[in-house]
Amino acid sequence: MLPRKIYTILICVAVTVAGCGSGPEDPDTSQNENRNDSAFKVSINVSGSLQNSAWSPDGGSILLTRFENGYNQEPADLFVIDLSDNSVRTLVSNSTANVNLPGSVWNADTNMIVFSSSREPHDEIYKIDEDGVSGEEIRVTNRSDKVAYEPSFSPDGEWIVFESHLVDVEIEGVITKYRVDGSGTYEALTDAGDDCRQPNWSPAGDLILYQRYTGGQWDIWVMNTDGSGQTKVTTGAGDKTDASFSPDGQWIVYSSDQDGLDYANLFVLPVAGGNTVRVTNFNGYDGAPSWSPDGNRISFESCQGDPDESQGTSIWIVDVPEL
Repeated sequence: MLPRKIYTILICVAVTVAGCGSGPEDPDTSQNENRNDSAFKVSINVSGSLQNSAWSPDGGSILLTRFENGYNQEPADLFVIDLSDNSVRTLVSNSTANVNLPGSVWNADTNMIVFSSSREPHDEIYKIDEDGVSGEEIRVTNRSDKVAYEPSFSPDGEWIVFESHLVDVEIEGVITKYRVDGSGTYEALTDAGDDCRQPNWSPAGDLILYQRYTGGQWDIWVMNTDGSGQTKVTTGAGDKTDASFSPDGQWIVYSSDQDGLDYANLFVLPVAGGNTVRVTNFNGYDGAPSWSPDGNRISFESCQGDPDESQGTSIWIVDVPEL
């Protein structure tokens, strides 16, 4: 999912939540007509557009954002899906846009989940215990002149990195680092003129990836955690977005319409750069990928055609190809 989100405050309606009879390894083939890969849909009994899946540290659950009124249309809630029985638990719901990023947002050391929320006065970063309930979230960032989107954790859970903008400015994103306990200052790692977004921390803690708008398209970059060593790792025509690391930190998965695709599919490439490997093969849209902790699977959002013109996306899982 590529931002930007323009939000209006709406009233949440109740959703019916129930377990589904089959487990996550039983493929739903009803929407496979246009797929030429092994991906299968995760049965999730929640209405709305299901987006931005992120795995739990033990690989047993998936966190996701549910946009109630269609793709990227507020309000948005956070849900946790237990993959053993596909049961669903509401984590955060308060009639605003509560949005997680795919990738390193569920921290193993602290058992915390980090996300952004559009609640008043403007978008800021919050955290909540993995077993928490709505209302127990804790505000992390607090600035009067800047909004904060798309956070991810450092591996030790002591830092977050996120996308920062001036209030009411939807361009000129700045990748910013901040201590979760609030004991330090906000550290800008990129320049506003570069327009950088959606950062994810590497499992080893030594790199941060992000997307940057250059030459009329989005590409994936990496840098050291102090902002030095900024390097573009994707090449060629087409937007590359929504990137996150493999659990061994050697690969990056991202969504792209490269190679002349009508709609974005998923690709992986080495962190050091090199040849890409196509992961999904679909005549529609695949995006917002997240790698499972065991390195064997990738979850993602998908729909027929253009997501912005759809009723929303669903969550799918695909096996990682031989790399």
